[in-house]
Amino acid sequence: MTFELIGGPEKREIILVSYRDSWPSMFRQERDKIIAALGEKAIRVDHVGSTSIPGLSAKPIIDIDLSVSNADDEADYLAPLLAAGYELRVREDDHRLVRTPDRTVHVHICSAGSEWERQHLLFRDWLRRDQADREAYAALKHELAQRDWPDTNAYADAKGGLISQITNRAESWAAATGWVVRNN
Repeated sequence: MTFELIGGPEKREIILVSYRDSWPSMFRQERDKIIAALGEKAIRVDHVGSTSIPGLSAKPIIDIDLSVSNADDEADYLAPLLAAGYELRVREDDHRLVRTPDRTVHVHICSAGSEWERQHLLFRDWLRRDQADREAYAALKHELAQRDWPDTNAYADAKGGLISQITNRAESWAAATGWVVRNN
């Protein structure tokens, strides 16, 4: 399968806001909605992305990783999420993205135990603990937000170089400390 962007590219202004103490409770409300829709099919539901990192400015969009047994088996989980009000936006190997119609919540669906799941959780945990990388990431996001982007994917892609560098440091930390994805 290749990358499929349902609805095509979207041009949106990138607006960053200071960290909001309300983001964790917004995540919990959305997590409860997902679990109500999927029950035990929701193996993990984790707050990820910039809104999950205290002190980090972010686009005011709650990013959630939803781990299911097989993200490519849409028949197992997609209909209940659509019935709960989410809309399918991205389809690619071992990853789907659904979001709320107002675009304030993005749910990244991945397979439990996948590299997608591991990388998102490791990146989050590293930025929560490493101030220098958190500050570097914030600075880059603010610099990039000043530019005019053809679509939001171009903005995300522009962060790729620094994300790779941060991920390398996070991987070294994970190896040195024995960090692993823990049961939530």
